Amino acid sequence: MEYHEYSASSEYVHLLSVPMWTDLRPRLAAALAGVDPEAGPVLELGAGSGLGTDVLLDSLGNDVLAVEPSASLRGVLLARLADRGTHRVTVFPGGATDLPLPGRIAAVVGMHMVGHLAPTDRKRLWAAAAERLSPGGPVVLNVQPPTAAEAVPESPWMGVAVGGLRYEGTGSAEPTGPDSVRWRMRYRTRHEDGTVLAEASAEYSWWIVTAEGLAAELAEAGLVATVDDDLVVARKAGA
Repeated sequence: MEYHEYSASSEYVHLLSVPMWTDLRPRLAAALAGVDPEAGPVLELGAGSGLGTDVLLDSLGNDVLAVEPSASLRGVLLARLADRGTHRVTVFPGGATDLPLPGRIAAVVGMHMVGHLAPTDRKRLWAAAAERLSPGGPVVLNVQPPTAAEAVPESPWMGVAVGGLRYEGTGSAEPTGPDSVRWRMRYRTRHEDGTVLAEASAEYSWWIVTAEGLAAELAEAGLVATVDDDLVVARKAGA
């Protein structure tokens, strides 16, 4: 089943995501230190345009199994992989719960995507991944606000300039249940004189989970998790 939530916004997603990786990139690389290159592939959930994939390729010697359900974002990811000239990444065209997991997994990474998974789907995925995870292999996930099902007012426009145009985005959310919200994102392309040349919008559902709640889910799967602000790193007990 095709995933269309990012179809209208894929022109903007990569550009607007780059700044947040300034802080995240070294933290993710540190969490992955010591991953055994012979222990199997690294499973990357919700690879998007490949900003996390870059970290995996630059930090590790493992092959990468990148999962991305959005055809639009896969197009960006595949183009960027082609530019790198790498054959170490296999891009699976589906969601995290659609993937037939390999028998061995060296590590699991999921950045900016956990809220797309319903609680029952998350728990099944953590359990299945934990069974295949190599000793000492990390599961590295992060969480995003909000931490409760409450309205989020529209944020100030943020953006980046490319040539003579500026690509901008903003977002807001409304609760849809006791543990979920629906995000509404707006995007625009502006000329340097302020003229808006193009606009787009996207909506998607988001399940609320805190870092502590995510750590508890991973513990149910037999993993021992530590929390560092928005980052959760878990390993098998005793590993």
